[in-house]
Amino acid sequence: MEVRAAALTDLPRLHPVIERAYRGDSARQGWTHEADMLSDARTDLDTLATLIDGDSRLLIALDGDTMLGCVNVASRDNGLAYLGLLCVDPDIQARGIGKQLIAAAEATARDTFAATRIEMTVIDRRVELIAWYERHGYTRSGETRPFPVPLDSPLTMTVLVKSLL
Repeated sequence: MEVRAAALTDLPRLHPVIERAYRGDSARQGWTHEADMLSDARTDLDTLATLIDGDSRLLIALDGDTMLGCVNVASRDNGLAYLGLLCVDPDIQARGIGKQLIAAAEATARDTFAATRIEMTVIDRRVELIAWYERHGYTRSGETRPFPVPLDSPLTMTVLVKSLL
């Protein structure tokens, strides 16, 4: 498996993997989906394109030409980086790919953005996913944030943080 920064030409192959991992019936094959809470598209090609340059990197995992998953890491102020959009194709979850993507994101945060800590947000109802991140060194900050998209039944995001020192 190779993990590298995404290029614009990778995005059309990556986008369906993200949608399969987060939404719809195919997402239910994996354990990290949001399909029971959200039904709209997770993202689009234009949004993904904004994640590949500047203060953001979209990292992709590949096995040859097969797109396995991705993670986004973005620089924030004061030595902070943000980790988001971590996903692995539902058909191949639980094989260590997510762990490798997190390690690559953390290394990028340290080496590219000089971050000393990294944070993420997870829907608070996803207790099994929060527990997985905690097993990988993330801790609950005690902060919550509103879900970024207004919904009839509002969701809350739990903020998790990890030191990169």
